[in-house]
Amino acid sequence: MRKLLPLIGTPSGSHPGGRSALTCRFRCGDACFHEVPNTSDNEYVGDVVAGALSRRSMMRAAAVVTVAAAGAGAAGVAAAPQAEAAAAASAKRPRPQKSARGLRFTPVPPNTRDAVTVPEGYRQNVVIRWGEPILRGAPAFDPERQSAKAQAGQFGYNCDFLALLPLKGERNRQLLVANHEYTDEILMFRDYDPENPTREQVEIAWAAHGLAVVAVEEEHRSGRLTAVGRHHLNRRLTATSEFRLTGPAAGSDLVKTSADPTGTRVLGTLNNCSGGTTPWGTTLHGEENFNQYFAHGSSATDKRYGIGTGATERKWEWFDRRFDLAQEPNEAHRFGYVVELDPYDPDSTPRKHTALGRFKHEAATVRLTHDGRPVVYSGDDERFDYFYKFVSSKRMRHGDSRAARAHNLTLLDEGTLYVARLTGDSPAIEIDGTGKLPKDGEFDGSGEWIPLATATAHGAVSHVEGMTAEEVFVFTRLAGDKVGATKMDRPEDIEPNPVTGKVYVALTNNSRRGVDANPKADEANPRHANKHGHVLELTERFNRPESTRFAWSLFLVAGDPEDPATYFAGFPKDAVSPISCPDNVAFDAHGNLWISTDGSALGSHDGLFGVATRGERRGELKQFLTVPAGAETCGPVVQERRVLVAVQHPGEVDGATVERPASTWPDGPGSYVRPAVVAVWRADGRDIGV
Repeated sequence: MRKLLPLIGTPSGSHPGGRSALTCRFRCGDACFHEVPNTSDNEYVGDVVAGALSRRSMMRAAAVVTVAAAGAGAAGVAAAPQAEAAAAASAKRPRPQKSARGLRFTPVPPNTRDAVTVPEGYRQNVVIRWGEPILRGAPAFDPERQSAKAQAGQFGYNCDFLALLPLKGERNRQLLVANHEYTDEILMFRDYDPENPTREQVEIAWAAHGLAVVAVEEEHRSGRLTAVGRHHLNRRLTATSEFRLTGPAAGSDLVKTSADPTGTRVLGTLNNCSGGTTPWGTTLHGEENFNQYFAHGSSATDKRYGIGTGATERKWEWFDRRFDLAQEPNEAHRFGYVVELDPYDPDSTPRKHTALGRFKHEAATVRLTHDGRPVVYSGDDERFDYFYKFVSSKRMRHGDSRAARAHNLTLLDEGTLYVARLTGDSPAIEIDGTGKLPKDGEFDGSGEWIPLATATAHGAVSHVEGMTAEEVFVFTRLAGDKVGATKMDRPEDIEPNPVTGKVYVALTNNSRRGVDANPKADEANPRHANKHGHVLELTERFNRPESTRFAWSLFLVAGDPEDPATYFAGFPKDAVSPISCPDNVAFDAHGNLWISTDGSALGSHDGLFGVATRGERRGELKQFLTVPAGAETCGPVVQERRVLVAVQHPGEVDGATVERPASTWPDGPGSYVRPAVVAVWRADGRDIGV
């Protein structure tokens, strides 16, 4: 193999959230530089929560001094007098000696190492890399002799969501399910010309997208995992595999194409970001930035979904007419859904559930009602867009019988789709943007789930004036606009806490807040351009997921703890790790929230963080690992004895190419940079963080 050139520099941080221009091009089609798709005049939650930022810091946060046990972060803003007063008050509060159970590890300092860095006393291994063969007949990876046929039998590119599922009857084995969100052609192919991709390169990229199912085997005395090639359940689904549209919009004229006049058969799944698992043993996969794959958009609905009017970055429309909306205007309407996969049936056809709405789905997580009906939460990852939930009208059946499994695969086709509206509980005149406390001395609020449409076995009913039910399910963003949903700062992963039932919403950032004619921040929120993001905590009324009312409060406002604008659920800020751009979330068995980041704007690499959500250590946030240069931390899975992460787009730094790499992870100099899955465990074999 030809020797690669030395590493180039790290990202400049000039792009939103600290991302590189390369990430913006290939992951989301430069979404942050396009016109904001949502031009409605709905209330913007950034204006609602801005006061909470400084007021809760004044009331409950600790002194803004240094970040203990976490190294130096980015330069902070000088502490306000109110923050100094809060420091004195919090200093009197006795601090427990031990971290919350599950978080008892020495935090990893922020760093820029080209490696996965884990706490002292922990070990790691690469479980599986891009290109490793998982199907029978697939060849070993050879980056200089790639082919679409080979890639279709190999682990795909840029893994995101991960799930580890049990394998009954197979000792020490589990089933790993992974999303392959998108491809970095410039890091995959030597001498790649983005203006003139070849058909072979495009077909390899099609095969590198999609989903993977692969059995993994654990080493008995450690947490090490290794892939089991050629297992009978191993599977690859790509941009050309068959998927089935189900639910109220299936068969609609809005989703019919010349290749599929039935409107029920779709080739491929694209840009699968985060997802979820179901209590009935399937996995859910959110199609996110699908807009970037389609050329020549022209309609108002195309614009609302961020589809451009010109050619695409990858030029797929040169090789398949379905990616050219001038020729197939409905093809884009067949993407942007939640995909359900049965990983235990390698012959099954995955479903795209139209009842869960069409938008840039970031995750799809499930909680059951008291009578066994699934509720699915999902965010729309766009600046100033919304978050949603779907409440099924059908009950889950227990057991693994064929009848039970067939019934459960229909649970997400009937029910009601809702969008969230948030309201502050203090008069607007009291929220003057200075951080001054409102009269009630608190800053939180209430919310309602607004029904958009209901699907039944006999048809569907719209709850949005001027839109049919089919239009609501296909143009869900427009339905949210019409009913006055609350604009959010890029709603990403949304997940209910399995211990408390509270729901946590990761809001990654919003580079356009307060810019031009977009809604402004106020003085209580010193970050007009929300570089660091925040996490909301929702409590459904009576703690019932089917409720149409909820309470909300700020749980975490990300950034350098030395910045008085940050907030860590009231925990002393001199004892937390700096965090920026929360993205994917997960929970451990103790109810701690684990947060992976995407695009840290603090000058350090992205990582995985654990934070206590209850008890006397509530808000204590600790960094568990960091990822290599240019990478994003994805898909966290936190088991009792193992943490699993997807290291997505390592080396994705401005100016990087195969010939000029920004990272040589995971195999070192002289090799291609390869996205991969990593397992982390304690060297002594005990449970994580206890």
